[in-house]
Amino acid sequence: MAMGPRDLENNTIEIARRDTLQKEIISQEGIENYIDALLKDIQSNIYQKALKFREENTFKVDTYEEFKDIVENKGGFVLAHWDGTAETEQKIKEETKATIRVIPLNAPNEEGKCIYSGKPSNRRVIFAKAY
Repeated sequence: MAMGPRDLENNTIEIARRDTLQKEIISQEGIENYIDALLKDIQSNIYQKALKFREENTFKVDTYEEFKDIVENKGGFVLAHWDGTAETEQKIKEETKATIRVIPLNAPNEEGKCIYSGKPSNRRVIFAKAY
């Protein structure tokens, strides 16, 4: 928000949004309601952008070769089976610099094989590099 001498004369305020880079001049009357609605809209807009980014940058893999290709060439988040051992996670980190970022609590049970060790796994975890 910006308010200069001319705005005071005209009872207006300039609003500039950082999320859309739009600017507008509005009346000071009813500003509380306008700002409340604006903040909700900005929050929703930022959330939707982040959700879209996450969805476009999450990849499901079943082999270590696919895993390495994505981690080294695309980046983002990789959903992969893991055998649950710290040793396997450490080896993957040493070879690719990727680590487990989260073990999703709501991940469905899905029988598979660890991409690194080939041992049984019952769900996927999310790997990524830290930047």
